[in-house]
Amino acid sequence: MPNKNAQQNHDVMFPNHVSTLKKTDPEFIDIFDNFAFDEVLQHIQIETKLRLKVTLASLIAMQCLNEYKAMLTAALNVGVTPVEIKEIVYQAVPYVGLGKVFDFLNGTNEVFAEKGISVPLEPQSTTTPDSRMDEGLKTVRRIVGGTVDNMLTNAPENQKHFATFLADNCFGDFYTRNGLDDKTRELLTFAMLVSMGGADPQVKGHIAANKNVGNDKQKLIDTITVLLPFIGYPRTLTALNLLNEVIPEDKD
Repeated sequence: MPNKNAQQNHDVMFPNHVSTLKKTDPEFIDIFDNFAFDEVLQHIQIETKLRLKVTLASLIAMQCLNEYKAMLTAALNVGVTPVEIKEIVYQAVPYVGLGKVFDFLNGTNEVFAEKGISVPLEPQSTTTPDSRMDEGLKTVRRIVGGTVDNMLTNAPENQKHFATFLADNCFGDFYTRNGLDDKTRELLTFAMLVSMGGADPQVKGHIAANKNVGNDKQKLIDTITVLLPFIGYPRTLTALNLLNEVIPEDKD
């Protein structure tokens, strides 16, 4: 049986729900629930809504559609708004690619339909085709610093368009949207990158970016801790090592 704390935390997310795995794999589900919904939560200070937001971002990055849809229901149950959920999905596009996000757009709409949530939602864009580059540059400078400016200045001519895309598309089209603030978007980006694996330089860059927007080292440790049951130990420990490289423990 799940312990009392695990059961209570599970019931907050999934009221009146009995997992099918509880019937087919009761030993496993007890082990997982006791770990993910009690032991892990004893070591974090992230509030429930943010915990579920970073979990959704992680599941998108790992292509876990069924678990995503389950946790999407949990997110709605604890008060994460439909706008916030759609923004999490949109935020994933520049980092994991539409090829991976496409199914999650459809999956989100399916869950929304089941819950009686009408789409499309209210528009959240704050830029136009004419303003996206300038606003993107302002945003990327605020969050990341001079990285894109340096690329625009120093990259070979046949590669400068990647810097332009980072400014006008990644930041101008997505980061400037309403619905989520800079701190949340950066934490989501960090969650996606560590969950994908194979993006260590980008993970390190976004650790620094998180610090720039006010997410301290403990917030990033909490995020890694939250993700552990879903991403496993290898990617968790890799993320922790990268975090300690960028923000050494004695210099935080």
